[in-house]
Amino acid sequence: MYTIIAAIGKNRELGLNNKLLWSLKGDMKFFKDKTTNHTIIMGRKTFESLGRLLPNRKHVVISSNNNFPPEVEVYNNINDLLSHYKDSDEELFIIGGAKIYNEFINYVDKMYLTLVDEEFTADAFFPLFNENEWTKEVLSENEENNLKYKHVLYEKKTL
Repeated sequence: MYTIIAAIGKNRELGLNNKLLWSLKGDMKFFKDKTTNHTIIMGRKTFESLGRLLPNRKHVVISSNNNFPPEVEVYNNINDLLSHYKDSDEELFIIGGAKIYNEFINYVDKMYLTLVDEEFTADAFFPLFNENEWTKEVLSENEENNLKYKHVLYEKKTL
C-alpha cells in the first residue's frame, strides 16, 4: 500500500531550490511519527536534501544514478519499484519530490497532507488531484512560526 506524505502551501507549493519553504517542528514530528519503522520512497533530489539517512527507516530512491550509500535501495524507474513491491502488505511512504508525487498519485490509497495556510514562492508543486475521489479528515490544526497549518488524511473512496 502506497501512502503519500507531504506539506504544501495554499497553491500546492512544495519547495524552492530543493529546500522546504517553512520550518515547522510540529510537522517534522508528524512526519517522523508516521514514517518511522516504514519504507520511505523518494527521488534523488529529495534524498540529497535530507543530508543523511533518517533513523529507523528503509530508504528507497528512484533514480537513473546508482551512486548511493549501500543501505539505500535504488530503482531506475517507478515500474521496477511497483513490480518489486507488488505483493507487499507494508505501508510504503512516498516522501517526494514533485516528480515522484506526480508519478505515484494514481497508485496511492492514502495521503497525509500538511496544508499550510500561506502562499509561497516555489519551483516545485504537489500534483493536482480530484478531491471528490477522496474522503478528507482533519487530524489536527496547528499554528507555529506565525503559520497556521492542518494535518489532513485523505483516503481514496472505493467505488
